[in-house]
Amino acid sequence: MNFAFADPAFLSLLLAVPALAWWYFRRRTRRGGSLVYSDLSAVRRADIRRGGRWRHVLPVLRLLAIAALVVAFARPRAGVTSENVLTEGIDIVLVLDISSSMLAEDLEPNRIDAARQVAADFVSGRINDRIGLVVFAGQAFTQVPLTLDYGVVRDLMDELEVGMVEDGTAVGMGLATAIKRLNESVAESKVVVLLTDGRNNRGEIDPLTAAQMAQALGVRVYTIGAGSRGTARVPVDDPLLGRRYATVRVDVDEETLAEVASTTGGRYFRATDTESLASIYQEIDELETTEIEVQNFTRYTELFHFPLAIGLLLLLIEAGLANTVLRKLP
Repeated sequence: MNFAFADPAFLSLLLAVPALAWWYFRRRTRRGGSLVYSDLSAVRRADIRRGGRWRHVLPVLRLLAIAALVVAFARPRAGVTSENVLTEGIDIVLVLDISSSMLAEDLEPNRIDAARQVAADFVSGRINDRIGLVVFAGQAFTQVPLTLDYGVVRDLMDELEVGMVEDGTAVGMGLATAIKRLNESVAESKVVVLLTDGRNNRGEIDPLTAAQMAQALGVRVYTIGAGSRGTARVPVDDPLLGRRYATVRVDVDEETLAEVASTTGGRYFRATDTESLASIYQEIDELETTEIEVQNFTRYTELFHFPLAIGLLLLLIEAGLANTVLRKLP
């Protein structure tokens, strides 16, 4: 609730109120009697009864009425401020590799869990943007179509597991599936964030062809290569010996991922640990900001009738008292 005066210049007239009060009391003390009596005792008794002790009530009422009328002329009003938020949303599709190599533990606790958690945090930080989720291994499919329901995206992201689809690394198919989801988008900005830990070895569409498709449709692609440099420990479930660990060479196709990002106007990042992966998503979050335009407006309710009514009421009271109990002797 806002309070303001529509014509605050009128409030300067309030300075006249103390000046009038000073003039009244100054004049009162200097003024002598206008009638001469031989005996003033009866007059004094009448003054005490009628108005001696209340002789200042009438001018005080008049001064208060003047102040109230001045406030009314200044037009006090109360306003309720509202705002319209106009946003130009971004459509973002997250593309996540769920091949068996994503179980490598060079990211804590492993690549797939780290990728899910960081991506979920990224989703939680978006406002008014539609988010979709595509996953791939040997094949690619849409896990979540573009939606504003971020809770659904996070819940289905938590359900992702290695082995949901045939193993392999179809990077091109994952990107092409995401582009297909963005094909009918009318958003001002269309973005794909693709994370993988390997190189394309499956699928009918290679990553560079998919990048050209993205470029033609105005889709910007950010690529992330996940995995430490050198070797990583990967759990292997043996039906006879149980779970054991194998050391494998990290084989991220950085050259292709960088070219895919460059072709579409995006950027390539390398995440060698969980902390760097989180900082990458944070940087992408800052690069892809949503434009927000805020329009403020205030709806006012006029309140001038309150001080106006008070001022008129005080004048009526003054007039009534001046002609009844506080009337002056002729």
